[in-house]
Amino acid sequence: MKNKKISKSTILNIIIAIVVYAAVMALIKGGFLGRQAMSIIIPCCINVMLAVSLCLLVGFLGELTLGHAGFMSIGAYAGALTTNALDLPPVVELIIGLLVGGIMAALFSFIIGLPVLRLKGDYLAIVTLGFGEIIKSVINSLGVTGGAKGLTGIGAYSNYKNFTFVYIVVLITILVISNLVKSRHGRAICAVRDNYIAAEAVGIKVSKFKTMAFVISGFFAGMAGVFYAHNVGILKPINFDYNKSIEILVMVVLGGMGNIKGAIIAAVILTALPEVLRGAADFRMLLYAVVLIAMMLFNNSKFKLALIEKRNLKKAMSIQKEGE
Repeated sequence: MKNKKISKSTILNIIIAIVVYAAVMALIKGGFLGRQAMSIIIPCCINVMLAVSLCLLVGFLGELTLGHAGFMSIGAYAGALTTNALDLPPVVELIIGLLVGGIMAALFSFIIGLPVLRLKGDYLAIVTLGFGEIIKSVINSLGVTGGAKGLTGIGAYSNYKNFTFVYIVVLITILVISNLVKSRHGRAICAVRDNYIAAEAVGIKVSKFKTMAFVISGFFAGMAGVFYAHNVGILKPINFDYNKSIEILVMVVLGGMGNIKGAIIAAVILTALPEVLRGAADFRMLLYAVVLIAMMLFNNSKFKLALIEKRNLKKAMSIQKEGE
């Protein structure tokens, strides 16, 4: 019974992924999208990667971090500097840049995570916020990164013409984090979130799983940064300030804590919404705020809670039948 249910869910997710890809490609190839609409396709993918990776920390690990833009910036600059130094086919350069950017972000996540993850709650948020600002200041003072003027000459390897490749990497990100959450390690991470004292009491190494989640989240944030660099073509430290970290956090919160599908939907909506409302002129920000409030109200609505209770009830009934 359980395997059948998982199989149906997997097939449904595959169908949704194929339909989304086919719809976007049809719109691109058919010329139905204007320049503005084309320009938000890749940013939507980038923000989905950022939201899903942060969801691992905030939603499943239960730790509030405000330095995600810092890991994104490390990946962006590391990947851009790597591709600028290479003379290979664009796809090969981008793949190498993704690996370098992700590994560098993961390395800094490990170095920062070891001492920082001993903190909890507001203290962790403040320290990670400070880390993000330190990274921005260091990048701003280095000559190799272009300083305040920015790093230029970055190839446009991740524009809408390369949507297929970007989309595949986004699916890999979602698949890895989803399977991690469902695995033994994921259950340990969720146990740390629910009660870290009880988790330690049953033998779960809290620091190990906290660091693991931090490193994996940083790795995918770094890869998202590489895509960002090769989409905009110029990197400036001001693009990775605390506002960017808060923007990613808002996507996770609006999507529902520990809800990967919700984070994906919220990332797409919040990325596309400013462009959709651009024609509203003076009412743009007012309508944007109204949509945010509506999403938050739905996220905490009795209707959604009823759906969750119904789903949990079905799970309990299936477990009971298996036991019989």
